[in-house]
Amino acid sequence: MSRRELQAAGITDPALCRAYTTCRELNARHGRTYFLATRLLARARRPAVHALYGFARYVDDLVDEPGPEATAEAVGGRIDEAERQLAEGMTTGRSDYPVVAALVHTVDRYEIDPALFSAFLRSMRMDLDVREYPTRADLEQYTYGSARVIGLQMLPVLGTVVDRTEAAPPAAALGEAFQLTNFLRDVAEDLDRDRVYLPVDELVAFGVDRDRLFWCRERGRADTAVRRAVADQVATTRAIYRQAVPGVAMLRPEARPCISTALALYSGILDRIEAMDHDVFAGRARVGTARKARVAAPALVRAVWARHRTHHPVEEGHQR
Repeated sequence: MSRRELQAAGITDPALCRAYTTCRELNARHGRTYFLATRLLARARRPAVHALYGFARYVDDLVDEPGPEATAEAVGGRIDEAERQLAEGMTTGRSDYPVVAALVHTVDRYEIDPALFSAFLRSMRMDLDVREYPTRADLEQYTYGSARVIGLQMLPVLGTVVDRTEAAPPAAALGEAFQLTNFLRDVAEDLDRDRVYLPVDELVAFGVDRDRLFWCRERGRADTAVRRAVADQVATTRAIYRQAVPGVAMLRPEARPCISTALALYSGILDRIEAMDHDVFAGRARVGTARKARVAAPALVRAVWARHRTHHPVEEGHQR
Protein backbone atom coordinates (compact mmCIF):
# COMPACT_ATOMS: atom_id res chain seq x y z
CA MET A 1 0.00 0.00 0.00
CA SER A 2 2.88 2.39 0.66
CA ARG A 3 4.07 1.88 -2.92
CA ARG A 4 0.64 2.89 -4.22
CA GLU A 5 0.79 6.05 -2.11
CA LEU A 6 4.19 6.95 -3.52
CA GLN A 7 3.06 6.24 -7.07
CA ALA A 8 -0.02 8.40 -6.57
CA ALA A 9 2.21 11.21 -5.32
CA GLY A 10 4.52 10.89 -8.32
CA ILE A 11 7.50 9.96 -6.13
CA THR A 12 9.72 7.54 -8.03
CA ASP A 13 13.31 8.20 -6.96
CA PRO A 14 14.42 5.05 -5.05
CA ALA A 15 16.18 6.93 -2.25
CA LEU A 16 13.18 9.22 -1.74
CA CYS A 17 10.85 6.22 -1.75
CA ARG A 18 12.92 4.64 1.03
CA ALA A 19 12.93 7.92 2.96
CA TYR A 20 9.16 8.29 2.80
CA THR A 21 8.69 4.63 3.71
CA THR A 22 10.80 5.18 6.84
CA CYS A 23 8.53 8.07 7.85
CA ARG A 24 5.42 6.03 7.15
CA GLU A 25 6.70 3.25 9.40
CA LEU A 26 7.32 5.75 12.21
CA ASN A 27 3.78 7.05 11.86
CA ALA A 28 2.25 3.57 11.83
CA ARG A 29 4.26 2.45 14.86
CA HIS A 30 3.94 5.50 17.11
CA GLY A 31 1.01 7.61 15.93
CA ARG A 32 -1.75 5.03 15.73
CA THR A 33 -4.73 7.39 15.97
CA TYR A 34 -2.99 9.91 13.71
CA PHE A 35 -2.05 7.16 11.26
CA LEU A 36 -5.65 5.91 11.12
CA ALA A 37 -6.88 9.40 10.28
CA THR A 38 -4.15 9.81 7.64
CA ARG A 39 -5.48 6.71 5.87
CA LEU A 40 -8.59 8.76 5.04
CA LEU A 41 -6.58 11.18 2.91
CA ALA A 42 -6.11 10.75 -0.82
CA ARG A 43 -3.12 8.49 -1.39
CA ALA A 44 -1.12 11.24 -3.08
CA ARG A 45 -1.14 13.38 0.06
CA ARG A 46 -0.32 10.72 2.63
CA PRO A 47 3.47 10.63 2.06
CA ALA A 48 3.76 14.32 2.92
CA VAL A 49 1.87 13.81 6.18
CA HIS A 50 4.13 10.87 7.01
CA ALA A 51 7.18 13.06 6.34
CA LEU A 52 5.95 15.79 8.68
CA TYR A 53 5.17 13.24 11.38
CA GLY A 54 8.42 11.36 10.85
CA PHE A 55 10.66 14.37 11.42
CA ALA A 56 8.66 15.53 14.45
CA ARG A 57 8.80 12.04 15.94
CA TYR A 58 12.51 11.70 15.25
CA VAL A 59 13.34 14.91 17.14
CA ASP A 60 10.81 14.24 19.89
CA ASP A 61 12.42 10.87 20.55
CA LEU A 62 15.83 12.54 20.86
CA VAL A 63 14.37 14.42 23.84
CA ASP A 64 12.02 11.86 25.40
CA GLU A 65 14.00 8.67 24.76
CA PRO A 66 17.63 9.85 24.95
CA GLY A 67 19.06 6.73 26.59
CA PRO A 68 20.24 6.24 30.18
CA GLU A 69 23.65 7.82 29.71
CA ALA A 70 22.58 10.94 27.79
CA THR A 71 23.01 14.35 29.38
CA ALA A 72 20.95 17.44 28.54
CA GLU A 73 24.04 18.82 26.81
CA ALA A 74 24.37 15.70 24.67
CA VAL A 75 20.68 15.74 23.71
CA GLY A 76 20.97 19.43 22.88
CA GLY A 77 23.84 18.55 20.59
CA ARG A 78 21.67 15.98 18.82
CA ILE A 79 18.94 18.57 18.28
CA ASP A 80 21.59 20.96 16.92
CA GLU A 81 22.71 18.23 14.54
CA ALA A 82 19.11 17.61 13.40
CA GLU A 83 18.75 21.34 12.73
CA ARG A 84 22.04 21.37 10.83
CA GLN A 85 20.89 18.41 8.73
CA LEU A 86 17.61 20.17 7.98
CA ALA A 87 19.28 23.48 7.06
CA GLU A 88 21.72 21.69 4.79
CA GLY A 89 18.89 19.75 3.20
CA MET A 90 16.86 22.90 2.61
CA THR A 91 19.88 24.43 0.88
CA THR A 92 20.88 21.46 -1.27
CA GLY A 93 17.45 19.91 -1.79
CA ARG A 94 18.62 16.52 -0.56
CA SER A 95 19.83 14.66 2.53
CA ASP A 96 21.42 11.34 3.43
CA TYR A 97 19.15 11.16 6.50
CA PRO A 98 15.82 9.54 5.54
CA VAL A 99 13.45 11.61 7.69
CA VAL A 100 15.21 14.81 6.63
CA ALA A 101 15.21 13.82 2.95
CA ALA A 102 11.46 13.18 2.99
CA LEU A 103 10.80 16.39 4.89
CA VAL A 104 12.93 18.53 2.56
CA HIS A 105 11.07 17.12 -0.45
CA THR A 106 7.70 17.78 1.20
CA VAL A 107 8.63 21.33 2.23
CA ASP A 108 9.72 22.12 -1.32
CA ARG A 109 6.74 20.47 -2.94
CA TYR A 110 4.09 22.15 -0.80
CA GLU A 111 5.99 25.39 -0.15
CA ILE A 112 5.83 25.06 3.64
CA ASP A 113 7.41 27.88 5.62
CA PRO A 114 10.79 26.64 6.96
CA ALA A 115 10.43 28.97 9.98
CA LEU A 116 7.78 26.58 11.33
CA PHE A 117 10.46 23.94 11.82
CA SER A 118 12.78 26.37 13.58
CA ALA A 119 9.96 27.12 16.03
CA PHE A 120 9.43 23.39 16.56
CA LEU A 121 13.10 22.83 17.35
CA ARG A 122 13.10 25.74 19.82
CA SER A 123 10.30 24.09 21.78
CA MET A 124 12.10 20.76 21.75
CA ARG A 125 15.10 22.49 23.33
CA MET A 126 12.84 23.84 26.07
CA ASP A 127 12.21 20.24 27.16
CA LEU A 128 15.86 19.92 28.09
CA ASP A 129 15.69 22.25 31.07
CA VAL A 130 12.11 23.48 31.58
CA ARG A 131 10.27 21.26 34.06
CA GLU A 132 7.05 23.25 34.55
CA TYR A 133 5.18 26.29 33.23
CA PRO A 134 4.07 28.94 35.75
CA THR A 135 1.17 30.26 33.65
CA ARG A 136 -0.88 29.46 30.56
CA ALA A 137 1.05 32.16 28.68
CA ASP A 138 4.32 30.40 29.55
CA LEU A 139 2.93 27.08 28.35
CA GLU A 140 1.72 28.68 25.11
CA GLN A 141 5.28 29.72 24.30
CA TYR A 142 6.09 26.02 24.31
CA THR A 143 2.94 24.77 22.54
CA TYR A 144 3.32 27.26 19.71
CA GLY A 145 6.44 25.47 18.52
CA SER A 146 5.53 21.98 19.66
CA ALA A 147 1.91 21.89 18.46
CA ARG A 148 0.44 24.96 16.78
CA VAL A 149 3.09 24.94 14.05
CA ILE A 150 2.19 21.31 13.28
CA GLY A 151 -1.29 22.43 12.27
CA LEU A 152 0.23 25.20 10.16
CA GLN A 153 2.64 22.75 8.47
CA MET A 154 -0.31 20.55 7.54
CA LEU A 155 -2.39 23.26 5.86
CA PRO A 156 -0.52 23.37 2.53
CA VAL A 157 -0.66 19.58 2.32
CA LEU A 158 -4.38 19.36 3.07
CA GLY A 159 -5.35 22.31 0.90
CA THR A 160 -8.01 24.92 1.65
CA VAL A 161 -11.07 26.41 -0.03
CA VAL A 162 -10.42 29.79 1.60
CA ASP A 163 -7.34 31.95 1.82
CA ARG A 164 -4.77 30.05 3.87
CA THR A 165 -4.39 32.93 6.32
CA GLU A 166 -8.06 32.52 7.25
CA ALA A 167 -7.64 28.80 7.85
CA ALA A 168 -4.43 29.20 9.85
CA PRO A 169 -5.89 30.09 13.32
CA PRO A 170 -8.22 27.06 13.56
CA ALA A 171 -5.49 24.79 12.18
CA ALA A 172 -3.09 26.02 14.84
CA ALA A 173 -5.78 25.62 17.50
CA LEU A 174 -6.34 22.00 16.49
CA GLY A 175 -2.65 21.25 16.82
CA GLU A 176 -2.66 22.78 20.28
CA ALA A 177 -5.83 20.94 21.32
CA PHE A 178 -4.27 17.62 20.29
CA GLN A 179 -1.20 18.29 22.38
CA LEU A 180 -3.11 19.50 25.42
CA THR A 181 -5.12 16.28 25.20
CA ASN A 182 -1.87 14.32 25.21
CA PHE A 183 -0.66 16.29 28.24
CA LEU A 184 -3.79 15.30 30.17
CA ARG A 185 -3.58 11.68 29.10
CA ASP A 186 0.14 11.49 29.91
CA VAL A 187 0.31 13.32 33.26
CA ALA A 188 1.76 10.25 34.98
CA GLU A 189 4.34 9.52 32.25
CA ASP A 190 5.45 13.14 32.15
CA LEU A 191 5.91 13.15 35.93
CA ASP A 192 8.20 10.16 35.51
CA ARG A 193 10.33 12.46 33.32
CA ASP A 194 10.06 15.17 36.00
CA ARG A 195 7.86 17.35 33.78
CA VAL A 196 4.49 18.98 34.39
CA TYR A 197 2.74 20.43 31.35
CA LEU A 198 -0.29 21.82 33.21
CA PRO A 199 0.00 25.52 34.17
CA VAL A 200 1.15 25.81 37.78
CA ASP A 201 -1.12 28.72 38.68
CA GLU A 202 -4.19 26.92 37.34
CA LEU A 203 -3.36 23.84 39.43
CA VAL A 204 -2.70 25.93 42.54
CA ALA A 205 -6.21 27.38 42.22
CA PHE A 206 -7.44 23.88 43.14
CA GLY A 207 -4.85 23.29 45.84
CA VAL A 208 -2.61 21.15 43.63
CA ASP A 209 1.16 21.43 43.40
CA ARG A 210 3.96 19.26 42.07
CA ASP A 211 4.34 17.37 45.37
CA ARG A 212 0.66 16.49 45.36
CA LEU A 213 0.90 15.18 41.82
CA PHE A 214 3.86 12.99 42.74
CA TRP A 215 1.97 11.74 45.80
CA CYS A 216 -0.97 10.72 43.60
CA ARG A 217 1.40 9.11 41.14
CA GLU A 218 2.88 6.97 43.90
CA ARG A 219 -0.58 5.96 45.13
CA GLY A 220 -1.81 5.18 41.62
CA ARG A 221 -4.93 7.33 41.95
CA ALA A 222 -5.88 10.99 41.98
CA ASP A 223 -7.42 12.67 44.99
CA THR A 224 -10.40 15.02 44.83
CA ALA A 225 -8.30 18.16 44.38
CA VAL A 226 -6.38 16.70 41.45
CA ARG A 227 -9.55 15.41 39.80
CA ARG A 228 -11.10 18.87 40.04
CA ALA A 229 -7.96 20.45 38.57
CA VAL A 230 -7.96 17.94 35.71
CA ALA A 231 -11.65 18.64 35.05
CA ASP A 232 -10.79 22.33 34.71
CA GLN A 233 -8.01 21.50 32.23
CA VAL A 234 -10.39 19.31 30.23
CA ALA A 235 -12.83 22.22 29.98
CA THR A 236 -10.07 24.53 28.77
CA THR A 237 -8.97 22.01 26.15
CA ARG A 238 -12.51 21.52 24.91
CA ALA A 239 -12.77 25.28 24.40
CA ILE A 240 -9.70 25.13 22.14
CA TYR A 241 -11.25 22.27 20.17
CA ARG A 242 -14.28 24.54 19.61
CA GLN A 243 -11.94 27.16 18.14
CA ALA A 244 -10.61 24.50 15.77
CA VAL A 245 -13.91 23.05 14.53
CA PRO A 246 -14.74 25.79 11.97
CA GLY A 247 -11.43 25.07 10.28
CA VAL A 248 -12.60 21.68 9.00
CA ALA A 249 -15.01 23.32 6.54
CA MET A 250 -12.16 25.54 5.31
CA LEU A 251 -10.23 22.51 4.04
CA ARG A 252 -10.59 20.91 0.65
CA PRO A 253 -13.54 18.48 0.74
CA GLU A 254 -11.36 15.38 0.33
CA ALA A 255 -9.27 16.38 3.38
CA ARG A 256 -12.19 17.02 5.72
CA PRO A 257 -12.94 13.38 6.69
CA CYS A 258 -9.32 12.88 7.80
CA ILE A 259 -9.26 15.93 10.05
CA SER A 260 -12.79 15.52 11.41
CA THR A 261 -11.90 11.91 12.29
CA ALA A 262 -8.68 12.95 14.04
CA LEU A 263 -10.64 15.62 15.92
CA ALA A 264 -13.31 13.14 17.01
CA LEU A 265 -10.84 10.48 18.11
CA TYR A 266 -8.52 12.82 19.99
CA SER A 267 -11.36 14.63 21.73
CA GLY A 268 -12.63 11.15 22.57
CA ILE A 269 -9.62 10.83 24.88
CA LEU A 270 -11.15 13.66 26.92
CA ASP A 271 -14.39 11.67 27.04
CA ARG A 272 -12.44 8.74 28.47
CA ILE A 273 -10.78 10.96 31.08
CA GLU A 274 -14.22 12.18 32.14
CA ALA A 275 -15.49 8.61 32.27
CA MET A 276 -12.58 7.82 34.63
CA ASP A 277 -13.80 10.63 36.91
CA HIS A 278 -10.73 12.62 35.82
CA ASP A 279 -8.39 10.17 37.54
CA VAL A 280 -5.43 10.36 35.15
CA PHE A 281 -3.38 8.17 37.50
CA ALA A 282 -5.74 5.19 37.40
CA GLY A 283 -4.69 4.21 33.89
CA ARG A 284 -4.05 5.61 30.44
CA ALA A 285 -7.15 7.04 28.78
CA ARG A 286 -7.59 5.32 25.42
CA VAL A 287 -10.19 5.39 22.69
CA GLY A 288 -11.29 1.81 22.15
CA THR A 289 -11.14 -0.03 18.85
CA ALA A 290 -14.94 -0.16 18.57
CA ARG A 291 -15.25 3.60 18.85
CA LYS A 292 -12.43 4.12 16.36
CA ALA A 293 -14.31 1.91 13.91
CA ARG A 294 -17.59 3.75 14.48
CA VAL A 295 -15.91 7.07 13.78
CA ALA A 296 -13.68 5.96 10.92
CA ALA A 297 -16.19 3.91 8.90
CA PRO A 298 -18.55 6.75 7.91
CA ALA A 299 -15.55 9.06 7.48
CA LEU A 300 -14.10 6.59 4.98
CA VAL A 301 -17.33 6.69 2.97
CA ARG A 302 -17.23 10.50 2.96
CA ALA A 303 -13.57 10.47 1.96
CA VAL A 304 -14.14 8.14 -1.00
CA TRP A 305 -17.13 10.18 -2.13
CA ALA A 306 -15.16 13.43 -1.91
CA ARG A 307 -12.24 11.96 -3.86
CA HIS A 308 -14.53 10.93 -6.71
CA ARG A 309 -16.03 14.41 -6.83
CA THR A 310 -12.67 16.17 -6.83
CA HIS A 311 -10.25 13.86 -8.59
CA HIS A 312 -6.71 15.14 -9.15
CA PRO A 313 -4.56 12.61 -11.06
CA VAL A 314 -1.35 14.21 -9.82
CA GLU A 315 -1.18 16.64 -6.91
CA GLU A 316 -0.05 20.20 -7.40
CA GLY A 317 3.49 21.17 -6.53
CA HIS A 318 6.89 20.23 -7.87
CA GLN A 319 6.75 16.62 -9.04
CA ARG A 320 9.74 14.38 -8.50
